[in-house]
Amino acid sequence: MKDRPNHNIQSGHLTCCQVCGSEDLELVLDLGHQPLCDTLLSAEGLHQPETTYPLRQFWCRNCTLSQLDFVVSGDVVYHQDYPYRTGVTRELASYQHEMAAEVISNLAIAANSLIVDIGSNDGTLLSAFGRLGMRVVGVEPTGIARFAIENGIDTIQSVFNKEVAMQIVESNGPADVVTATNVFAHMASLGDVLEGLELLLGKNGHFVLENHYLAPIMERLQFDTIYHEHLRTYSLRSLIVLFSFYDFTVIDAIKVSRYGGNIRVTVAKGKGKPVSSRVEKILEDENSNLNKSEYYKDFRERSIQLKNELVSLAIDFARKGTPLVGNSCPGRSSTLLNFAGIGPDLMPYIAEQPASLKLGKFLPGMHIPIVNNQRLIDEQPPFVLLLAWHYAQPIAEQLRERGLKSEMWVPMPELGRLRI
Repeated sequence: MKDRPNHNIQSGHLTCCQVCGSEDLELVLDLGHQPLCDTLLSAEGLHQPETTYPLRQFWCRNCTLSQLDFVVSGDVVYHQDYPYRTGVTRELASYQHEMAAEVISNLAIAANSLIVDIGSNDGTLLSAFGRLGMRVVGVEPTGIARFAIENGIDTIQSVFNKEVAMQIVESNGPADVVTATNVFAHMASLGDVLEGLELLLGKNGHFVLENHYLAPIMERLQFDTIYHEHLRTYSLRSLIVLFSFYDFTVIDAIKVSRYGGNIRVTVAKGKGKPVSSRVEKILEDENSNLNKSEYYKDFRERSIQLKNELVSLAIDFARKGTPLVGNSCPGRSSTLLNFAGIGPDLMPYIAEQPASLKLGKFLPGMHIPIVNNQRLIDEQPPFVLLLAWHYAQPIAEQLRERGLKSEMWVPMPELGRLRI
C-alpha cells in the first residue's frame, strides 16, 4: 500500500487537504464565524455566551476535494442532545427504504447477510434492511441511538473505529455490506473509519456511501450545505484518491436526488476489482469544471449575490408589515440565515413539524424561535420561506392539504416564489 497522509484530522485550523495532504488549497467561500447549526438554544441559553467558529470552504487543486479549513471536535458537534432524526421526515424515510432495496438488488445480497450502518441515527435505513430479510447492526454516537434500540435494532452507541469493527465481527461475523448515508463527510477520524472498514468487511464485502456531491452543490448554488458537520464535500475523483490508500476499489457511482444532489458510491473490498463505466463517465464530467479556479470564483460571486437578494427581500417584506416566516429548520437553514444576518426582526419564527425535536428551541446565532407548524395554518402569514427547499414540492403540497394559503418561496437555487 502506498504511503498515505494522516487521515485522522485534528481539531482546529487546517492547512492541507484532508484526503491527499496537498497544501495547494484555494478559497471557495467565506461564510464568516458561525455557531454549530445543530446546537440549538433553549430560552435560558439566550442569556449565555454563544461560541462561534470559522466557516470557510476551500478546494484542493490536486484531488478536487472541497473542505472546511477549521475542524470542531466531534464531541462538541455530536452532543447527546443532537436533534436530527431521519424517521420524522417522510420523504427521507421513503427514500431510505428504496435505497435498501436497491443495494440488495444491485449487489445480489443473499438473505440473512449482515448489514452494518455507520451513523445509523434512529435506525430508519436498518429497519428497511431488516424487513428485507437481513441481519442488521447500527453504530450511532449520539443519543438518537435510543430510538433504534427501542425499536429492537441492535445498535452500538459509539463512534465507528477499529475497536467497534472488531466487536461487531466477534459478535456477528464479518459484514457483507456496510452503509454510510450522509455521514462519511462528517468524520474527523477518517483513518480510523477506513481501517475499521478493512477489518469489518468480509472478503467479498462492499461499502456503500452516499453524501452531498460537489458538482450539484456548485451548480445549484447550495452554499447552505456548508456547515461544521460537513468537513468535506466530495468529488468522485477525491473519493477514488482516498480509497486508493486502503485495500479497496471504487467500482461504481451514481448521482441521486437526495438533499438536492448526492452521489452514491460503491466500494469493493480488495484491489483491482472490475469498475463500472459510470465511474469514468462521471470523472469525465468533473474534468470539465471541478478543476478550474474560475468555476469556484463564479460560485462565490453568485452566492454573495443570492444572499444579498434574500436580505433585500426580507427587509422589503418587513417594511410592508408582512415579514417572511420560515418553514422547516434543517442544519442548512442555520448557515443561510446566519450568513444573511436574518434574525427575528426579519423572520419572526421558523415552523417545524409536530414530531420535531427542535420545537421550543431557538436557531443558533440568529435566535429565531422554532414553533409547531400548526401556527402557519392558524395564522396564515402572507409569505413563507421553505428553508428545506430541497423538499419544497412535497412540503408545499402537505401544507396546502392542511389548509395553508400563504405564498410560498424558496431561497435556492434561485430565490423566488414556488409554483405549485
